[in-house]
Amino acid sequence: MKKIEAIIRRAKFEEVKEALHAIDIQWFSYWDITGAGKEKEDMVVRGQLFESNYIQRRMISIVVRDQNLDKTIKAIMESAWTGELGDGKIFVSTIDETYRIRNGQSGPDALY
Repeated sequence: MKKIEAIIRRAKFEEVKEALHAIDIQWFSYWDITGAGKEKEDMVVRGQLFESNYIQRRMISIVVRDQNLDKTIKAIMESAWTGELGDGKIFVSTIDETYRIRNGQSGPDALY
């Protein structure tokens, strides 16, 4: 099992969500995050334009079976891509165990 964490543009979230649903990834967690990087983002506050290096993004976290890893990464990359600086990052790590709290089921079958 693998855990995929993807940091994407907020504006691309709906496209990424639809791409994940299209490959039968029905459940994932997400949250809004703020980061600091090379990119600058313009913000309008009370009619004034400010340049900020604090970037608003959305992080998606998904745990998948090994056989779903490549198609999940491909779906995220294709749907989140703009070709511009700040498209995001994808991190993959190994998950040793998974447990379903409701019935005690464990292993890859506990994911779905």
